[in-house]
Amino acid sequence: MYRCCFERCDCFRTRGESSAPVSTAPAAHAASCAPVNQSSRVRGPLPGETLTAGPVVVSRTVETPTTDHLKAGETASRIADYAELFKTRVTAMVVLTAWAGFYLGSLRSGVSSMQPGLIAVLLGIGLVSAGSAALNEAIEHRSDARMRRTARRPMASGRIGLVHGVSLALAVAAAGAGLLLHQANALTAILTLATGATYVLIYTPLKSRTTLATFIGAFPGAMPPLLGWIAARGRIEWPAVALFALLFVWQFPHFMAIAWLYREDYGRAGIKMLPVVQPDGASTVAEALTYAVLMVPVSLLPVFLHIAGWYYGGAALLLSLVYLAYTVRFGRITSAPSAAESKMYARDLLKVSVIYLPVLLILLMLNAR
Repeated sequence: MYRCCFERCDCFRTRGESSAPVSTAPAAHAASCAPVNQSSRVRGPLPGETLTAGPVVVSRTVETPTTDHLKAGETASRIADYAELFKTRVTAMVVLTAWAGFYLGSLRSGVSSMQPGLIAVLLGIGLVSAGSAALNEAIEHRSDARMRRTARRPMASGRIGLVHGVSLALAVAAAGAGLLLHQANALTAILTLATGATYVLIYTPLKSRTTLATFIGAFPGAMPPLLGWIAARGRIEWPAVALFALLFVWQFPHFMAIAWLYREDYGRAGIKMLPVVQPDGASTVAEALTYAVLMVPVSLLPVFLHIAGWYYGGAALLLSLVYLAYTVRFGRITSAPSAAESKMYARDLLKVSVIYLPVLLILLMLNAR
C-alpha cells in the first residue's frame, strides 16, 4: 500500500525542463514514489518561472476485514442456520393459526384474547413446532442432501452437527410442552406433544414408503387452531373441529402444487409423492380438485356453527371459489406442452394457497361472534 507525498512524486514540473509527459503507469508511479537521494533532489522554480500541474496522485487505503467483522459475519450465519433448522416461516404459520383458535375460543368464553396466557400459549406451541421441525430435518438429513431444494439445510450440509441439532430440538420441544402444562392446561400440552410425535415418528418415516404419508401428515398440520381453542377453553368442541377441518382440507391443493413443482427432487430423494409414483399428473390433479371443491362448504362451517357472521361467510365463499379456480387451472399440468408451463400452473396455485389461508383466518377473527 503506497502513501505518496506530493513532494516525492513528479507531480509538478517547470517549463523548460523535460517536456516528456509524466507516466501514470503503476510501475512508473511506484518509481516516482521511491526515496530520492538528497544530492539529486529536484530544484524549486527560479524567479520568473511558473509551475504547471501534472497528474494528481490520489492515495487510497485498502481496508481489510477485522476480527470484529469476521465474528459478526459468523454470528449472522449461525443465526440464519438455526432459523432454517427450526423452519421459522412454517413455525410462524403454526403460531398464527394457533392464535386464531385461541382468539375464537376466548371470545366464546366471553374474555379478551389479549391476556397474559396468550404469549405463553403461542410460545409453547411454537417451541414444540420448532423442535419437531428440527427433528424432522435430523431424520431426513440424508435425503435432504440429495434434493436441490433442501441440500443447503444446516444438518444436511453439516453446518450443524446431528447430535447437537437433535439435543437442541428435544430441549426446545420439552420447554414448549412444559410451558403449556404450567400456563395453559394438561390437555393442550398432551395434544401438542402428540401432534409433534405424529409428525416426527409417523409422518416423516412414511414419506419414503407410501403416498398416504401426505394424508397422515395433514392431521398434525391441521392441529394448531384446535390447540389454540383448547388452550382457551380447556376442551374440544365442534367449532374447534371446524377450525381443524379448515386447515386439513386446505393442505391438499397446497401440497400437490409443491409436490409437482419439486417432483424431480422428491424422486432423487426416494420420497413417495403422487407426482413421483404417478408422473402423468392425473392423480395429483384429482386429489387437489377433490379437496378444493370440499373447501367451499368447509370454509362456511364457522357460519353454520355461529362463531362467525355472514360478512365472513360471503368473503369465505368468494375466496374459496378463487382457490378452486386456480386448482382447476392447475389441472392443465396433464396437457401442458412443456415442463416450464406445467410448473407455472403449480407455482400460481402455491402462491394463491399461501395467501388464501391467512386472509381467511383474519376475516374469521374480524367477523367472529
